[in-house]
Amino acid sequence: MPAPQTQPLHLSGFTLSSCLGHGLTATRDALQAARTGLSSAPFETVDLPAFIGQVSGVDDVVLPADLSGFDCRNNRLGWLALQQDGFVEQVRAARARYGAQRVGVFLGTSTSGILQTEIGYRHLDASGHLPADFDYARTHNTYSIAAFVRQVFDLHGPAVAVSTACSSSAKVFGNAQRLIAAGLIDAAIVGGVDSLCLTTLYGFHSLQLLSTDLCRPYDAQRQGLSIGEAAAFALLERADANAAAGDDIMLAGVGESADAHHMSAPHPEGLGARLAMQGALTQAGWQTSDVDYINLHGTATPSNDAAEGKAVAGLFGNATPCSSTKGATGHTLGAAGGAEAVISALAMRHQFMPGGVNTQELDPTIPVNYLIANREAPVRRVLSNSFGFGGTNCSLALCRREAL
Repeated sequence: MPAPQTQPLHLSGFTLSSCLGHGLTATRDALQAARTGLSSAPFETVDLPAFIGQVSGVDDVVLPADLSGFDCRNNRLGWLALQQDGFVEQVRAARARYGAQRVGVFLGTSTSGILQTEIGYRHLDASGHLPADFDYARTHNTYSIAAFVRQVFDLHGPAVAVSTACSSSAKVFGNAQRLIAAGLIDAAIVGGVDSLCLTTLYGFHSLQLLSTDLCRPYDAQRQGLSIGEAAAFALLERADANAAAGDDIMLAGVGESADAHHMSAPHPEGLGARLAMQGALTQAGWQTSDVDYINLHGTATPSNDAAEGKAVAGLFGNATPCSSTKGATGHTLGAAGGAEAVISALAMRHQFMPGGVNTQELDPTIPVNYLIANREAPVRRVLSNSFGFGGTNCSLALCRREAL
């Protein structure tokens, strides 16, 4: 059953770094210019006919000496993103308000520091052992990014890494919401970090899911996805009833489902997707007509877009404007939910609906109101979808404070 309506939470700070650039201004500028960050530039030793969304400058990041044990591409990307948009100062202020034990860390990832292990295997010694300085726990381990961020801010509250494929960094909003509601914490860092690695790129290639061209979500000729990387963070706190409405962004509801239809294919009728969307609406206390824009999961694979389109059409009809922003960022896997929550927040802050970059000819079999071009319009309530392998689905209901 959908969770009952809960108290909304304030996104008192948020940031995103992806192939569109570092921080919110670069992200907004790219989206408003309908510019993709995907390119065919080489990555590492990858030899595939694919477009990739690399974040610039990650290789140049140097972690502080006291964090050097965490050094890997994933944590360097996380560190780069944390430095943007005053996010560090916002978290430190929350720590001062509530105490180190009352601020949680809930982060999603799927690749974590796998690239570090891939590099390590190139340097096995004569006995087949990994290099002596290889640190699995602080690099490859899925929990690495949560431990890293916890140490960055010297926090002592609950810290969790969620790895449910592409829904990972959306589901962490639910984890934080429940612990705040239970009174165990007062604030939480949520989001996710996923970085490029060979395992992911060659893995999706072996599944025949990679596009050889720029990915084209909801296009009649879509071929598959383009892999990207990103780091997204948000600070969740209880809403202050005395705060000004302004453009404050709120988490109004979280909907989760697990349809377990198939290890890698979505339910063909979008059953789990629909349950997740309905759950988010129910918890927020919204009707479908209340939603101004839907940020679709929209990976650009034939089966995913078709299934999600059926779920959206079945629940919303063909009136609600929607699009996928993965044509701009690529599919950032475990970071996608957090990245697209931040993009949804930017859409509400700046009152525009981002069009689906790269999409040229809409699939006529998917009867939804898909935006190819940007639209300037009032955006007060947004639903952001993230659906992962194995049927792990999550939808976030986000809104401006004035729309509660």
